[in-house]
Amino acid sequence: MESMNGTGADSRKGSWITSTPFYYGWVILVVAGITHFTSAPGQTYVVSIFLEPMIDDMGWSRTVFSGLYTAGSMTAALFMVAVGKALDRFGARKTLAILCVLMGFAAIWISGVDAKWKLYVGFAALRTIGQGSFGLVATTMISTWFVRMRGRATALSSLGGAASMTAFPFVVHLLIESLGWRQAWTTLGISVWVLLLVPVIVLIRRSPEDIGVLPDGDQIHKSSEKISGSERIPAIENELLGKSTSEPSEIHFKLSEALRTKSLWMLVFSSIALPMIMTGLMFHHVSILGSKGLSPVLAAGTMGLFGPLMLVANLGGGYLSDRMPNRFLLAAGQAILVITMLWAMTIETAWQAVFYIVLASLSVGLVGTTNTVIWANYFGRRYLGSIRGFATTIMVAFSAMGALPFGIIYDRSESYDTAILILLVLPVFACIFSLLALPPQRYTKSIESSINVP
Repeated sequence: MESMNGTGADSRKGSWITSTPFYYGWVILVVAGITHFTSAPGQTYVVSIFLEPMIDDMGWSRTVFSGLYTAGSMTAALFMVAVGKALDRFGARKTLAILCVLMGFAAIWISGVDAKWKLYVGFAALRTIGQGSFGLVATTMISTWFVRMRGRATALSSLGGAASMTAFPFVVHLLIESLGWRQAWTTLGISVWVLLLVPVIVLIRRSPEDIGVLPDGDQIHKSSEKISGSERIPAIENELLGKSTSEPSEIHFKLSEALRTKSLWMLVFSSIALPMIMTGLMFHHVSILGSKGLSPVLAAGTMGLFGPLMLVANLGGGYLSDRMPNRFLLAAGQAILVITMLWAMTIETAWQAVFYIVLASLSVGLVGTTNTVIWANYFGRRYLGSIRGFATTIMVAFSAMGALPFGIIYDRSESYDTAILILLVLPVFACIFSLLALPPQRYTKSIESSINVP
């Protein structure tokens, strides 16, 4: 990512971007929030609303839909490394603009499915872009433009995702009721173009150094800043904005280097439980609550609570991730996921369903925000797209496996509790891996050397 070293910055001075009275990273944050918001067509909380009407119309079994959704999600995982490398090479503006156009076409495609292979293609495209790529690009933009305030900025950008989870289940339900599920998909595709394409093309820039400023809007690089419980390498105190636009002193791992660290694999293993389990729970949310004797209206309503509750958890996680070791926060989120799964088995009344969503939101918000922040804190910004693309490949692949076991077990036993019990072991191990995810050795040695530790 050559633009991070400040090349080309001088030619951009005097542009409307550098003339803004505030740090331009806040504009990037808003676009990242819109990206999270418009990822909805590829997210489980929207697809799950379509599940029942599509099953009724097509006459296919729940296992078929779960299998096609799983296969589509597994296919999506294969593209994440390529998307990450494209992000490093071409930058967020070009990458996200192309993804935005493709997302709209994917939603329109799925509105016309009349065969299983077409539904598979539609799911694969939606999951590649919405569940994987949009989130990867949005969070990488935040990590690139913010260092000292990375956790808080990540949490604020998640407002878009929280708003999406709040609004779209209700909106999609209304669209299906009034237009039918096919026209509802078409409407979602067009909405992505309307909301996202122009902001991406007009507003996104590659990095703060690319426009001649420093991350976080700092005038000088801060020395000995605390990031996730570890000291960042001290920077030169007199590195003023007008004299130097080089990035803050930080370690930049290439993907090949990161793959040789224990830290990367511990983070990957700690990250697979939550997306897998939550995908299964959310995909079958209406059905799970229905099996407990609760109505689809209540199920949609509780899903709508997920967004604002997760927002609170995101903000708390963002605040804490700037102030304490991130691995402890990841472990805490996994422990809450264990409690969430156990509680799901006890649901009988509406208030229990609401508390289930509270627990799930807390777990997802805490793990999601912290997991975004820790990658840049450990491995730097320059090759973050490639590194997170690799990690996202594995996470999306395991996320893909979440829906299928629930569907198969329910079709055979008419009970979701067995699947929950089997999968309960995953967050337990993820909690252990989180605690073992220490900062990479090269990172630690460089810090010690820079502060003259013998």
